[in-house]
Order: sequence, then structure tokens, then C-alpha cells
Amino acid sequence: MLLTEEQRAIRDTARAFAQGEIAPHAAAWERDGGPPRDLYRRMGEVGLMGVCVPPEHGGAGADFVSYVLAMEEIASADCGVSNVMAASNSPVSAAVAKHGTAAQKDAWLSKLARGEYLGAILLTEPHTGSDAAAIRTRARRAADGGGWTIDGTKSFITAGSTADLAMIVAVTDPAAGKRGITCFLCPTARPGYRVVRKESKLGHRNNDTCEIALDGLEAGDGDVLGEPGAGLGIALGHLSAGRIAVAAQAVGTARAALEAARDYAREREAFGKPIIEHQGVAFRLAEMATEVEVARQMYLHAAALEAVGESSIREASMAKLFASEMAERVCSGAIQVHGGYGYLSDFPVEKLYRDARVLQIYEGTSEVQKIVIGRML
Repeated sequence: MLLTEEQRAIRDTARAFAQGEIAPHAAAWERDGGPPRDLYRRMGEVGLMGVCVPPEHGGAGADFVSYVLAMEEIASADCGVSNVMAASNSPVSAAVAKHGTAAQKDAWLSKLARGEYLGAILLTEPHTGSDAAAIRTRARRAADGGGWTIDGTKSFITAGSTADLAMIVAVTDPAAGKRGITCFLCPTARPGYRVVRKESKLGHRNNDTCEIALDGLEAGDGDVLGEPGAGLGIALGHLSAGRIAVAAQAVGTARAALEAARDYAREREAFGKPIIEHQGVAFRLAEMATEVEVARQMYLHAAALEAVGESSIREASMAKLFASEMAERVCSGAIQVHGGYGYLSDFPVEKLYRDARVLQIYEGTSEVQKIVIGRML
């Protein structure tokens, strides 16, 4: 896919920020409990926290292809940071921009786009993963008919403890099934929003993944996003976009592993020459590079469809499936090229391998992607 001048400019801006402001510190942040909150404000200053948000609301006003190109670059420096960027950009900012009232846009979009606020989507629950329609969190009308009270538990919430705005998906009419689910926009500082715990994880340690309890959280009618009963459609309406973004994250992570393996193979000598000159290593690197490029073209094709409003459901699932599984293979190959050193945390491929594993799980597991693709055949 040939990129426009604007798309290349946004990609290059993201690359410069990723390599200058994130990559040198990612390992230390992981040891110290995560990056400084100011990181996202600085990302907002260069347009990365509101890539597709209209300029009148403080965003870059760029297209979806530009957004996922930027996502690849941030993920190449740290996949955990890219996931916070993803949640805040889409679905939260994207949903507010598409479905929000003028008051909601004025209240939230500029702050999100500037990185002053972070957004989190509260959809997944302990008993539900990909079966989003099975959620149990309830929003009940107040006794006087004004406003709502939300109760429930949400799990695996990216930025659950650091986000300022929660996009909460809750059942408002149990008898209506999928048409009885509503989205709410609630500040996380509001009483009734409680972080139960921050999860200890294999990878993505530079973002906080949390279990959240909603204990009598009050929401006004002005906090409803879209229409009551339209919440599941709003939440799942950004599913293809989210899966394309995960494919971009996978490409960024795998690319970083490939580059680390290539550089190590140029320097490491065995039997009198750099190991990259041994056919076994060179062929492994060639296969890794090919898989990375195939995955990139797959996510760019899906993104191009998404950008012009065409259906990208099949292409998004294919890109997510291939890219996420590719990332684990490539990161594993990079460890193999490093030999014993690849297993040590002193070298970057150990962290990249850990970060890559979850890409086959969130935004729909590999098995769910196969179900989607299979149905469309």
C-alpha cells in the first residue's frame, strides 16, 4: 500500500516520539511500576492521543490509516503503552466523537485528544470475555426517575486505575436482551468507581490492567452516550477498528524483535564470521521479515477499508489473527537468534516475547477470529 504524504508524516512523528521518548525508558518503567502519567500528555502534544479526533476538538483530524500506522510505531517501543493509547483513541474518543452530544464532546474530547485525560472502556466482566452481550452490570433508574445507579464488576480493564473517563457498558432493560444495554460516560473520580486490584501480568506491565467495582455509581441522563438501549452497538461498532489496531500493535512488536535479532546477528560471531552470514540464521531472519511485512500489508488493507466506511469485518479478523500469531513466532525466533542471551531480561527480546503473547487474546481471541472468518465464508 502506498502512503500519502500526511500518513507518512504522522508515522514518522510517531516513530520519532517512540524511539526518542519511550524505547529508551520502557524497561526501567516496567521495573518501576509503569510510565509517568505525563507521558500521555506529551503524546497528546504531538497528536497521538487524538489521531482521528477533529481539529476543532483538539485532535489531529487524520484518517484511520494514519492512526494504525502511529499505533505500530508506539508498539515497537512498548506494546503496553500502545494499548493505553488504543483504548483512549478508540473506542472512547471515537465513540464520543460519533455518538456524543455537543455537551459531551465539549466536556471530554479536547482533554482526551491532548492527553490530559485518559479514557477506558468498561465492557468485559469476570464471567464474560468475547460474549459481550452476556454482561450483568446493571444500571437502574433512580426512584424519582432522574438519572441512573450502576452496580457491577468489570475485569481486564486497560488503564482502569489511571483513566479519567470511563465508558461503561451496562444493562438497563434486562427484558430487551441486546437492545437493553446502554453506554455511560462517567468520570472515574466519581463516588462508586472503585479499583479492586491491579492485575500482575506476564507482559504489558507498562499499563495498568484492573478489576473495577461499580458500587452505586450515579450517572445522570446527560451521561448516557447515544440512546438508551444502543450501548452494545456503540461498544461493538468499533470492534473491527480495535482488531486492526491490535494487528498494528503485533507488527510493531514483531518488527522490534526482528530488528533486535538482525542487529545482534550482525555483531555476534561464531566459527569465524558474524552469525548473520550463516545460512541457518539468515534464512530465519528472512522468514521473520517476510511475515512482518505480510502482516503489515494485511492491517493496512483492512485499515484502508475502514477509513472509507466499507465493511472490514473479515479483513480485520484476518489481519488480527495472522498478525497476533505471527508476533509470537517472530519474537520466539528473535530469542533463538540471540541464543542464551535472548532468555535474559538484559536483552530486549525477552520483554517483546512477553508483550506479544496477549495479542492473541484481547479484542477477540484467535479462536473468535476464526469463527468470524468461517461464518463469512
